[in-house]
Amino acid sequence: MDGMSGCATLPPATSAEPSPPKGGTVALVGAGPGDPDLLTVRAQRLLGQAEVVFHDELVSDAILELLPSDVERVPVGKVKGRHSWTQDRINRALVDAARSGRRVVRLKGGDPSLFARAGEEIDYLRRHGIAAELVPGVTAALGCAASAGFPLTDRRHASTVVVVGGHAREGDAPPDWRRIAGPRRTIVVYMGLSNAGAIAAGLIGAGHDPATPAALVANATRANQRIATGRLAELGTIAARHAEDDPALIVIGDVVRLGPDWAPLEPAWTAAW
Repeated sequence: MDGMSGCATLPPATSAEPSPPKGGTVALVGAGPGDPDLLTVRAQRLLGQAEVVFHDELVSDAILELLPSDVERVPVGKVKGRHSWTQDRINRALVDAARSGRRVVRLKGGDPSLFARAGEEIDYLRRHGIAAELVPGVTAALGCAASAGFPLTDRRHASTVVVVGGHAREGDAPPDWRRIAGPRRTIVVYMGLSNAGAIAAGLIGAGHDPATPAALVANATRANQRIATGRLAELGTIAARHAEDDPALIVIGDVVRLGPDWAPLEPAWTAAW
């Protein structure tokens, strides 16, 4: 898929929708999984009106290139092993920018309400008298499945979708795999790459079939998308061959069989890998 197609420029504000008030508000905007064609119309309009954009590491370069040249871009992403911006510092910067009278967008990969700390930021903004707008985006899970060529549910294979974080904070208990494991479900794991082996072991130990298909999708919807498939028991091996700097999601479930890259015997790697 060509993640660079379309969306040459962001649409300007139109008379159909008045420009937002200058200053005093912050929009938490979902950038989607990476392809700029998947930005919502609302997201495009707000980005076209923004004066300062605080963006996460997972926001693609293709989307950042669409911003007007005079927009101040502030990278506040957190990379594993390198947290130059703490959450408290981000919160304070959003309040200060809004109080300075500029139109502020907080741009997050995927959807801001799913594993993106939107709740913490909205709460902080509102407690400091700043109106916060939440603008949904295409989630990484939806973009990942669509670009990999399989659905998340299928009446023949899965009637339940479980979305789980695969990386707990230090001191937190791991997920209760007994509540997550089970037949006829699709399990989507965010931030699980470094713990893939432990995730597989936890699910199998909780009774999940070790032969369940699994997929690792990196850079979903982007020009450099890569897909690896295999069985749940092989998940640790699959993840070990992946470059950890790239965003990746893990999908576990029989729906993976419906994708063109599914290989039933051993992990299959697309030519781009």
